[in-house]
Amino acid sequence: MTARVLTVLGATGTIGVNTLDVVARHPGRFEIFALTGATQVERMFEQCRSHRPRYAVMSQADSAAALRQRVRDAGLAVMVLEGERALTEVSTAPEVDTVMAAIVGAAGLPATLAAAQAGKRILLANKETLVVSGQLFMDAVARSGSVLLPIDSEHNAIFQALPRDFNGDFQQAGVKSLWLTASGGPFRQLSAEEIARATPAQAIAHPNWVMGKKISVDSASLMNKGLEVIEARWLFNARPEQIRVMVHPQSIIHSMVEYADGSVIAQLGTPDMRTPIAYALGFPERIEAGVSGLDLMGRQLSFEEPDHVRFPCLGMAFEALRRGGNASAVLNAANEVAVARFLDGAVPFSAIPDSIAHTMDALAGGAADTLDDLFEADRRARETAEAYMARVGA
Repeated sequence: MTARVLTVLGATGTIGVNTLDVVARHPGRFEIFALTGATQVERMFEQCRSHRPRYAVMSQADSAAALRQRVRDAGLAVMVLEGERALTEVSTAPEVDTVMAAIVGAAGLPATLAAAQAGKRILLANKETLVVSGQLFMDAVARSGSVLLPIDSEHNAIFQALPRDFNGDFQQAGVKSLWLTASGGPFRQLSAEEIARATPAQAIAHPNWVMGKKISVDSASLMNKGLEVIEARWLFNARPEQIRVMVHPQSIIHSMVEYADGSVIAQLGTPDMRTPIAYALGFPERIEAGVSGLDLMGRQLSFEEPDHVRFPCLGMAFEALRRGGNASAVLNAANEVAVARFLDGAVPFSAIPDSIAHTMDALAGGAADTLDDLFEADRRARETAEAYMARVGA
């Protein structure tokens, strides 16, 4: 078997670390071409020492310089690069056939889009790629013949529950709707007043999943599920009314597909991101992921409707799809700014949905025909949200 040659964008984050854990379980099956990170020099160095990539890319010059020195001192044959251009280079290199796209935020979009344009097999863990540039990205995938495999546990579950030959035609496949499950996050049982004054420490304490700070806050606000709704619209060619969200606190059923004959097919598993990662890495085969088996004996599985009053971010995502154009890009940028300010302790949790609503009212619905249109919408949304945050925090 010829080894897959892999670039991992966002190697030092949670998805990247889990990807390398799965890769290490299959010697000879995967070859690491490049690892990329932001500022975690020591973790990147340890990954370089363990996995011996040809290239390591850091987003900042000072981090790259520090890593370069560590690599040189250790005698490792790893070339250290820096900046956005290098991310694109290691994502589109002719030697690479597979790209794990796991950079958090809109920063991961250019390299992931370039990989799609180059026809790479893309394991998509970066939500913002489809949230910001859904139509452009899917058009690039279609033109190049790129293979797109979702990593989010919910979308990966839907992918597993759909027919293998599903081509986006719901009627032809007999698909009625997609059911995205949500844990409900750490604030599921809190009142609106308690949620409004929640602290960053409370927001990042997810009950089921080990995730980074930003995505943990998004889970607490249900914006994470809203972004997943937008992703599902593009991944599976679903209309907003064909996507349903249900709160499932146990995070055992990762999502479901409802069929026209009344059947509902679900994918279940222990809450561990290595399962969807392994499924995508090995596809169409299934490979060992190191995940503990699921024991359902004595377990109770429950489901609830999401509360759009206490968690307005979810409804805003559906609204962004209805508005179209640049609305999803505006939503995403405003959310990134608000979450960052909340984590800094500058604004209360309640400022997150308020800022997003303010920014969408000001900017949503503009042009989204080119990447430049989307980057301009992103820039203006960040400016608008920052100005709103400054007033709230004053």
